Amino acid sequence: MANRWGLRGKSTLTLLLACLVALIPALLIGWQVIDEVRRHFAGAYAEQYTRLQMQQIRAPLARELALSRRLANSVVTREWLEAPHDPERRTRFFEEAEGFRQQFGSTTYFVIDHARGDYYLGDSPNGSATSPRHRLSTASAQDAWYFATMGSSASYTIEVTDDPPLERPMIRVGVKVRDGDRLLGLAGGGLDLQHFLDRFIRDSAPGMTPMLVDPRGVLQAHPEQARMALGTTVNPFDDTSGQRIQSLVDDEAQREAVRRALQHALRSPGDIVTLDVDMAGEPRLLSVGYLPELQWLLATALDLEAAPLLNSRWFWPLVTTLVLVLATLMAVFAYATHRLILAPLDRLKHSARAIADGDFATRLPTERRDEIGELSLAFSHMAHQVEQHTQQLEEKVRQRTLDLQRANTEMVAARRQVDASLEYASIIQRAILPARQLSDHLPEHHAVLWQPRDQVGGDFYVFRAADRGYLMGVIDCAGHGVPGSLMTMLARAIIDHAILRVGIDDPAAILNETDRQNRATLHRDTLPRSIATNMDVGLVWVEPAAGRLTFAGAKMSLHASDGEQLEVHPGGKRPLGHKRPMTYRNQVMPLKRGWTHVLSTDGFLDQAGGEHGFGFGTRRFESMLRRHARAPLAQQIAAFEAELERYRGEHPQRDDITLLCFRFDMTDTEETAWTS
Repeated sequence: MANRWGLRGKSTLTLLLACLVALIPALLIGWQVIDEVRRHFAGAYAEQYTRLQMQQIRAPLARELALSRRLANSVVTREWLEAPHDPERRTRFFEEAEGFRQQFGSTTYFVIDHARGDYYLGDSPNGSATSPRHRLSTASAQDAWYFATMGSSASYTIEVTDDPPLERPMIRVGVKVRDGDRLLGLAGGGLDLQHFLDRFIRDSAPGMTPMLVDPRGVLQAHPEQARMALGTTVNPFDDTSGQRIQSLVDDEAQREAVRRALQHALRSPGDIVTLDVDMAGEPRLLSVGYLPELQWLLATALDLEAAPLLNSRWFWPLVTTLVLVLATLMAVFAYATHRLILAPLDRLKHSARAIADGDFATRLPTERRDEIGELSLAFSHMAHQVEQHTQQLEEKVRQRTLDLQRANTEMVAARRQVDASLEYASIIQRAILPARQLSDHLPEHHAVLWQPRDQVGGDFYVFRAADRGYLMGVIDCAGHGVPGSLMTMLARAIIDHAILRVGIDDPAAILNETDRQNRATLHRDTLPRSIATNMDVGLVWVEPAAGRLTFAGAKMSLHASDGEQLEVHPGGKRPLGHKRPMTYRNQVMPLKRGWTHVLSTDGFLDQAGGEHGFGFGTRRFESMLRRHARAPLAQQIAAFEAELERYRGEHPQRDDITLLCFRFDMTDTEETAWTS
């Protein structure tokens, strides 16, 4: 019907009436407080803007200082200043200095030889800096800055200069070059003063007039170039000249206030001084801060009419009034909402709860002729549909429950078969490990941590004994679980065949032959990209009688420590089976008595843990080896396992872990018995 109000119309009309009631008093008082509110925030805005501008001025200076430090601290710079006539050092320095010249803001650098007073200036890439541009003298007034700088305790200097060697106004940044306590000279660069000031003035915000003045108030930078006094002589007591900040202020009392503000900012570099002044008949908020790096002050004049700022003693009355208006609005709207929406919905809620309890015969309140009445009719139809679907679902649930029970029974039986197969595979894999041979030949001189991620894994270790010594090694095949265990079987067969072909006492030859057979057996071109056939291998041939050890590795290192020192002998950078083959080479070294030697797969180092879930890491691993190097080998393995478990915490094991330790600290009699 045309005259029927819907629920949306009723609520919209009520909210509109409430807003009108609330806005009338707000409009009556708003015009009285807006100007005062603007002024309230003007001081804070001006102060923050001034601080921001000071930081923007400091930023390029900080960059130039960092570049100057690098130039002054360069070994090439020090070596040349120690022997400036050495042609090789001279050439090397100017080649490096050319790179610094291109980075400085002014594309200019300078270097001063302190011993001779030679001033070198690099301002072009044609090599003109190789000859001194000027020779400094203590008798020259224009050179006094240098001797004052070198006589001070500061390590660097930042100053504005228009010295003749620079040929243009610059902000010069110089850093002392030292060799210990001995001064070698001064080096650095700088910024073109005009470009620096132009960028500073150009970036001013609307309503803001930024200015740079010296401690006397003389204008060094101003949007009106005619007011700038750089390079000119200004009477420090003449407030009527247009080149002093005091001359911009109309009143004599305000000029004195400006002078006091400058002095306060000079005494307190971290403070921003703010005061109200009149400039050209217009009110301005003047903020002043000191820049010690330039020995200048930054002053900003804020036009209160142009800047969108708020400030006033009317703030709290305004807040109180707005709160009262909002409370009135909320009360009116809440009452209307309850009468028009919440009460009918509450009756609908009780009817819906009855339906939820299974009483589908409950009658819903459908007598209203608005959206809630339409919602009740739709809900009644839905209740009828729900009743039908509930009956159908109950039958489906009963049937699905029976199906799930049958599927669960089948899945349990299949899981038993899988577990039995994995247990059998684990027994087979353990059978290829030379644990008994190691115990028979080196009972007190070895220890092994073999910890696959699953029941079976892709890590294993090898051991062979001969008349002259022993071959030991650790192999990490790509993958883990069942695929990894199958790779270990294939890898073991390939390594055994390689040992038969090249002998037991040449680890590098074994690696190269294994790599060749691996590529011949597993053709990478015919395998999917998702299947990896790489192997990380570390092999050690130990000859106790000769006191010699031969190591070769493929992406695996040999660690050795006596508790105080730690030696790391890296293997080849690529694993066996890598797409880019390499030739592996032996590392022959003395067999150090009492030193613990360790071969480990990357599963130990990559194990996630700690507070952030990072890997165990090389540094923590090497520190652990050094701490436990003197303990019995069995205790070392137990300590390694405990430390890894503590670090892992709640994180799951990420990869298979294998770690083989051996140590020879026998007497000569025992060695003779072994080799006989």
